[in-house]
Amino acid sequence: MSDRLEDEERDALAAISNVPPHRKVHSYSQQLRGGGGGVGTSKRNQIRKHSLDEIPKNIVEHYCESSDDDFYPYSNARSSSSAAAVDGSEPSHRFDHSLSLGDHDAAGEPRQTLPEFVASGSGTGIFKAPMRAAVHPNRPPALELRPHPLRETQGGKFLRTIGCTETQLWAGQESGVRFWNYSDAYEIGNGLGGRIRRGDEDAAPFYESGHTAPTLCLVVDEGNRLVWTGHKDGKIRSWKMDQTFSDDSSPFKEGLSWQGHRGPVLSMVFSSYGDLWAGFEGGIIKIWPWEALEKSLSLSSEEKHMAALLVERSMIDLRNQVTVNGVCSLSSSEVKIMLSDHTRGRVWCAASVSFSLWDARTKELVKVFNIDGQIENRIDSPPTQDQPVEDEMKVKLTSTSKKEKSGGFLQRSRNAIMGAADAVRRVATRSAGAFNEDNKKTEALMVTFDGIIWSGCSNGLLVQWDGNGTRLQDFSHHSCAILCLCTQGSHIWVGYASGVVQLLDLDGNIIAGWIAHSSPVIKMAVGGGYMYSLATHGGIRGWNLTSPGPVDNILRTELAAKELSYTRQESFKILVGTWNVGQGKASPESLKSWLGSTVSDVGILVVGLQEVEMGAGFLAMSAAKETVGLEGSAIGQWWQDAIGKVIDEYSSFERVGSRQLAALLITIWVRKNLRTHVGDLDVAAVACGLGRTIGNKGGVGLRLRVYDRTMCFINCHLAAHLEAVNRRNADFDHIYRTMVFTRQSNLLNVAAAGVSSASQALRAANAVSPNAEEGRPDLAEADLVIFFGDFNYRLFGISYDEARDFVSQRSFDWLREKDQLRAEMKAGKVFQGMREAIIRFPPTYKFEKHQPGLGGYDSGEKKRIPAWCDRIIFRDNRSAPVSDCSLDCPIISSVLQYEACMDVTESDHKPVRCKLFVRLARVDRSVRRKEFGDIMKTNEQIKTLLRELSEVPETMVSTDSILLQNQESSSLLITNKSGKDMAAFHVVCEGQLTVNDNGETLNPRPRGSFGFPNWLEVTPAAGIIRPEQVAEVSIHHTEVHTLGDLVEGIPQNWWSEDTREKEVILAVIVRASCSTETKVHRVSVRHSCSAKTIRMESRTNSSSRKSTTPHSNSLPRSEIQRVDSSSNDVVDRT
Repeated sequence: MSDRLEDEERDALAAISNVPPHRKVHSYSQQLRGGGGGVGTSKRNQIRKHSLDEIPKNIVEHYCESSDDDFYPYSNARSSSSAAAVDGSEPSHRFDHSLSLGDHDAAGEPRQTLPEFVASGSGTGIFKAPMRAAVHPNRPPALELRPHPLRETQGGKFLRTIGCTETQLWAGQESGVRFWNYSDAYEIGNGLGGRIRRGDEDAAPFYESGHTAPTLCLVVDEGNRLVWTGHKDGKIRSWKMDQTFSDDSSPFKEGLSWQGHRGPVLSMVFSSYGDLWAGFEGGIIKIWPWEALEKSLSLSSEEKHMAALLVERSMIDLRNQVTVNGVCSLSSSEVKIMLSDHTRGRVWCAASVSFSLWDARTKELVKVFNIDGQIENRIDSPPTQDQPVEDEMKVKLTSTSKKEKSGGFLQRSRNAIMGAADAVRRVATRSAGAFNEDNKKTEALMVTFDGIIWSGCSNGLLVQWDGNGTRLQDFSHHSCAILCLCTQGSHIWVGYASGVVQLLDLDGNIIAGWIAHSSPVIKMAVGGGYMYSLATHGGIRGWNLTSPGPVDNILRTELAAKELSYTRQESFKILVGTWNVGQGKASPESLKSWLGSTVSDVGILVVGLQEVEMGAGFLAMSAAKETVGLEGSAIGQWWQDAIGKVIDEYSSFERVGSRQLAALLITIWVRKNLRTHVGDLDVAAVACGLGRTIGNKGGVGLRLRVYDRTMCFINCHLAAHLEAVNRRNADFDHIYRTMVFTRQSNLLNVAAAGVSSASQALRAANAVSPNAEEGRPDLAEADLVIFFGDFNYRLFGISYDEARDFVSQRSFDWLREKDQLRAEMKAGKVFQGMREAIIRFPPTYKFEKHQPGLGGYDSGEKKRIPAWCDRIIFRDNRSAPVSDCSLDCPIISSVLQYEACMDVTESDHKPVRCKLFVRLARVDRSVRRKEFGDIMKTNEQIKTLLRELSEVPETMVSTDSILLQNQESSSLLITNKSGKDMAAFHVVCEGQLTVNDNGETLNPRPRGSFGFPNWLEVTPAAGIIRPEQVAEVSIHHTEVHTLGDLVEGIPQNWWSEDTREKEVILAVIVRASCSTETKVHRVSVRHSCSAKTIRMESRTNSSSRKSTTPHSNSLPRSEIQRVDSSSNDVVDRT
């Protein structure tokens, strides 16, 4: 800088001892009040010259006691005794360059850390440090198939959906598909530097397809060992299951593919008759009959184009089929979810606020109804779009009358700001109204084995329907949106936008619930003994189907005992800088003095600025921009670029993110060698200005993950003026409780960071957070929280001249007793439980601009008392003194430097910086997954429990062979012989055997997803059988033609009906509730067209069939005849 301290001031400063003078000897305020040297003519209020020259050069006094006995001196193993820091034995230093302790040795470890003052009030409530452990105590231990990857590593690779086969877990991603073999689920990941890209280094080994358009939906076809995917480019692709690859294999390729639609494929499902249904935008529903798919699949790879053309031409457009004279009863909204009701042979298609119900065999529309269960006969006119809200954003800064002008500039500024605040409130209210209109949208759909349909809504409501679309009852167990549903046996799994997973019984009662992920759970699937859950961040966890239960307790104990094998420790330094720049700009020399001189050994740099730009016009415009999600300014960008140049941004550091709220700006840089382990940046802003809306006061925050630990940095500017202590406390409390970190995107788009302050106000009341259940704010769940900024706390009970005297004598211990912030923290009223290094630098406010040295304190008319307005305060995982970090206390921070740069003169505040040494314990998730697998495979107690819990109830069927004639029905009885367990059954068709003219039986050909042939109806095809009960399943032959068989209403081959005998193999699959183990009964069903056919022993009923639920078909064993149990029984362990 051009302005430097005078040489004589430098000499005097260099001779100063760090020991403060004794109060009785050096009370300059008493000397002022009592006069000096017996001269009674001295003026009481004369302007005094405060110069460093007045300071005695060799003051040696003992350290006087003060309130500093409330701090805890933390240091690492290499630190010297904390008493040395307390008794003032640190080396002498210069005020203009602040305290410099030589903070690290040759090995890079801290040589000595500073003592800390700890605020009261950290024991309970939201200010308590979050609980951490090697194994989460409040949820079942999970198999982390794919640990939560950093968002920045997932560009083009975000997972969108998952599905399970008997042996594999498949996932659809933005660039194709991938799959994991269950046999590899416990294996160690490939690590960094291998063939696996960053973000998947800790995932279990997997295989990836070639590049395609983003995969939006996925359906499993076990019958043909295929996985079918729908993509954003409108294509539908098939992929073979159970492919074998070598470790260095190239990406696998798709099979059959065709252009399904010009827009994205939003949903797909195989009906119970093996046809592929797909939903699109505009309410379009298309069907591809299995016959066309089967023929195309049989063609060779050279005939790929012909196969695609064949499938495309077979398409049935259901919307066109039900449109009459341009009027269609279907909603024009996108078909976001499709569900096959296997129990009754129907297909549900769900838009946001309506449903359409279809017959899967005839492909006819059964019913259209809304989310309240009311029938809709025709589509309503599309709602008119809301009027643009730009008018609300326009804030006129000019007065309309001379009378207003007469109020003066301050009054006009206040009117403009209040006008902007009112506009923000109106927009927020309008947005809240729109939110209320959308909170009933259907987000998930599922059918349980008892035939009940369940839908999940965006308001957290769980709705129960019968198979005919009648709304039965509602359940509300959580306030956040339900995004996915899944069922296994007698259990229902519910995934929420908060990351919570709940386990319910078939009556809708909660069995258990826990926070499964740190972000929304968007998909769940059952396979390999686990319920796998996928979160928006791309992490996949497997929950044992027996959870919660005794297996979890054993796993938790065993994993905790192996903690050392998967614990890793890291260390790095964080530099935090804060400066109220007073609407000015800094020279490169000042920035280098503040940051550049001490950034050489830090891994993370966080800078917070206040008063970057002020004025009524700027504040009003910023408030208006925030309402539409815009933020930032040219001045803010200038500051970021200027700091970047000083710290050598391009070669050493990478700017990770920033957030600006009016005059507040926070930016974070990460050293490039640490960048691999840092990511998931989220931002937040809370306004505390007029009406809690204007950003002249408030806080801006950044949250990010560092080595899987959460760190939050908050730059604040609290209420001004000496007497506004309670308002400052309230500002902090408001920021701490309502700051919600998010990014400027919808729920599934996780690519960018940013959030508007207007929407922040809504989220504060409707916070979608993993902590919403407990009522804990986002900041309460972070491992490291650092607050910094212009807190505006002043010195009380002291005059201007007394403060100047104490500063001149470096009597900071006495000044700290007059510090409002210290007093409020000690009383537990603000920054509860947080820590601050003991201040050893002069007050940083208020100075005359461009006045060097301590003589620059405000000497104007107001004579503002010097104060430590600019502070840096933090909280880590410690709730008590500990010597080292661990998985129970993963982050321990200690202060290496805490100082003000007194030689910087561009503002009325001095910049402050704080360097922390952070020790961090993390989990090697790849190693822990291996340990998890070893326990599951070798622990005898777990294996015994799993065998007991996975036992399939004993069942039998009444016959293994049924013969049907035209339009004839027969009953199949399924008996649950277990006296205590319910049995879930599912009837599928393993294939059709066709008898040719020579009497030879052709090979079976399974339809899509083991669907039934069109000539056979099985009702109900799924159900729950209670202990000692019997379920009756109707097997019926029909010759009703479907829409695919008709041309202009006439059967295509009506003159030559197929008179050949047909035979199918039905598989009655009985499942256990807590595993994927099954037992299969096989039944042969044969259709004969001969009039002389003799009926088999099975019961037949040619009367009209009843449409009943599985429970109504359940009969006591005493009411039926004894049935033969000699059917084919096969046990499958999948």
